[in-house]
Amino acid sequence: MQKEGTALVFPGQGSQFIGMGEAFYAESSTKELFEQADDTLHFNLTKLMLEGDASELTLTQNTQPALLLCGVAAATYMQKQTGKPLAELCRFVVGHSLGEYTALCAAGSFDFETALQLVRKRGQAMQSAAGEVEGGMLALLGLASDVVKEIADAAKCYVANDNSEGQVVLSGSLNTLKAAQELASARGAKRAVMLDVSAPFHSPFMQSAAAVMAAELEAHKPQQPHVDVVMNVSAQVVDDAGEIKQNLVDQVVGSVRWRESMVYMAEREITQIYELGCGKVLTGLAKRCDRRLKGQALTSPKEIDEMLQAVNA
Repeated sequence: MQKEGTALVFPGQGSQFIGMGEAFYAESSTKELFEQADDTLHFNLTKLMLEGDASELTLTQNTQPALLLCGVAAATYMQKQTGKPLAELCRFVVGHSLGEYTALCAAGSFDFETALQLVRKRGQAMQSAAGEVEGGMLALLGLASDVVKEIADAAKCYVANDNSEGQVVLSGSLNTLKAAQELASARGAKRAVMLDVSAPFHSPFMQSAAAVMAAELEAHKPQQPHVDVVMNVSAQVVDDAGEIKQNLVDQVVGSVRWRESMVYMAEREITQIYELGCGKVLTGLAKRCDRRLKGQALTSPKEIDEMLQAVNA
């Protein structure tokens, strides 16, 4: 692996599925992480991931630790197979929303148990905040990011995820999203689709969840990471522990600036994005964020081994 041209990315909610992590659970070098997660969270997360009920896995407080576990397992396996720490394998790490905690854990800013506890709390706090407001999220496809920002301002809703050029998600009350949907159609959007989520995440409506995370992160402060972490709300590297903590709090109510984060890395000569854990959402977004980027999903030990064999050939 060429460290200077490589970044590792970690997915957020939506990439979970029953059976996730099965190949890492079967691998002796990463199975212990699943057992550690079950012990830390005091429930059988592993069983839920491998053979549980999909609706239960999709609950925010379960999805978040499940995705973190898969991402950390993949990063751990990669390091064991290469015999190198993450700092020698990539120049940057970045995670989408929840995935930001996975990236920070992989980079040594949180230990694994602390990260699991934090994302479990984060999921519970977000689920609780969801019950306080009648709102949702709206995906707009086929419009430039600046046009979507104009629509959000006009409709009085918020840009939640700027995922790539032509794919932006808004958050807000149902009335404001309906207005945004009509404005987007009038501006020529290819699609304007309400997402199947329970609340307007990444918006000021999540303020109570942000307050919970501020207290949690004060009690479990991040350390300076061993690898540069590009953070969601700033779309640039943040290496000061205090700033990392504030970014994580702000992220609950702020926009995930994913497109800008990818451009930031491409401008620093990153050409290869490896998506670790499960799913291929971020792999698909890579080139749409910046044409200089290539994406590859690594969702099992076999895929990691094949990638390492190819780059070392």
